[in-house]
Amino acid sequence: MDIHLTAIHWVYLSFILAIIGFMAMRRDTSLICIVGIFAIGLLATGRVGPSVSAVFESFIFAIKELIGTILIISIIVAMSRILIRTGINETMIAPFARMLRTPALAYWGIGLIMLVTSWFFWPSPAVALIGTVLLPVAVRVGLPALGAAMAMNLFGHGIALSGDYMIQGAPKLTADAAGLPVADVMAASVPLVAVMGVVTTAAAFWMMRRDMRSGTWRDGTVSASDSSAAERPGDGGANGAALLSPRAKRTLAVAIPLLFAADVAALAIWKLQGGDATALIGGTALLIMIAVTLLAHLNRALEKTTSYLIDGFVFGFKVFGPVIPIAAFFYLGDSAFAALFGDKLPAGSHGIVNDLGVALAGTVPVNGAVSAVTLTTVGAVTGLDGSGFSGISLAGSVANLFGTAIHSGTATLTALGQIAAIWVGGGTLVPWALIPAAAICGVDPFELARRNLKPVLLGLAVTTVVAMFLI
Repeated sequence: MDIHLTAIHWVYLSFILAIIGFMAMRRDTSLICIVGIFAIGLLATGRVGPSVSAVFESFIFAIKELIGTILIISIIVAMSRILIRTGINETMIAPFARMLRTPALAYWGIGLIMLVTSWFFWPSPAVALIGTVLLPVAVRVGLPALGAAMAMNLFGHGIALSGDYMIQGAPKLTADAAGLPVADVMAASVPLVAVMGVVTTAAAFWMMRRDMRSGTWRDGTVSASDSSAAERPGDGGANGAALLSPRAKRTLAVAIPLLFAADVAALAIWKLQGGDATALIGGTALLIMIAVTLLAHLNRALEKTTSYLIDGFVFGFKVFGPVIPIAAFFYLGDSAFAALFGDKLPAGSHGIVNDLGVALAGTVPVNGAVSAVTLTTVGAVTGLDGSGFSGISLAGSVANLFGTAIHSGTATLTALGQIAAIWVGGGTLVPWALIPAAAICGVDPFELARRNLKPVLLGLAVTTVVAMFLI
């Protein structure tokens, strides 16, 4: 099929390359995306006024697409605030502390607890939820604080966030950019997330034990004054523990996991995915937050409910603030272009990115191996900004381009780019993305990043090879 590429296609492609270049230089790309939207609008309409309006309208389009994800994360964080404040989190995790009797059990136990918790609470709140209780236990049985930070980091910000199977924020972004159903990307990501997780966590554990035996281990512990005291959940939890009686905390510590377990059962029985699954998890979290706030704050519950919601929304929009302009630009490569500018592409066009993919297939010898390496590289580069989420729309868009070119594997390539972006930028390699886990454990984030580097790179290499066979 012959595709006629216009100036719109070439300008869009040039801005994609510019975004990748600026991300590689660890520079913010919001301005580049805004200029790109304006330039595409100018080419499509030929007028300045509508092009200026298109910038704002593209933000509205992106927010409409992302609002469910922003809301669920904000509500989850709001709920975590009251659980930390009341000390329910400590009661929930305390039974697991008795199981961590050796350094190995502590590493894998903290990791697995972090993994499950992060699926429902998101990694940064999950670090606060479990760090207070499990870190002292781990250190007591011989696991260094840096080892505990690695476990929380790799299992939470790595495995849980890169798959994001419950909240589904990451697959929503990449699937939209790739023009695929969320379910397809999630299904394709399962083997890749599993390989990446097993290789990375096993390699990190082996390297830690090797260096501890050889005496070359450096724990990277910093003093309390050097770490962010504001990030430590115990400060608020200690003061808030008296808000509920021990019996009430024990009851709620049992009831809350059971409610989320019921959600998981409902997802399986009713086959809920995407927005429906997010709505069920979000509604449950919101009701839990309200119920605990009513019990804990009594006559102050009305004001405190609003306060916790504000905390959650501040966190949610702080995380997604850089994502909105980037997502707005990459949505132009697919459905947003027609919504904003109408029928301005050549006859037979299926969107800017699809057109580029078809043209690429006819001019460049693209195959599964080249596509997999490219998506891992693009994902890793976009993660260098320390967000993990800000560039995964780009990964989905590039995956669509290469998948169209080779006529297969779009979902696998999308999942691969998502995994690479989040493992690098979501909180395992970029030092400024490691602060929550580093602060909770009182270790240097740069030392934590250095410890994670080799295992994560090894995991990315193995996962890329596996993806080549799945495309």
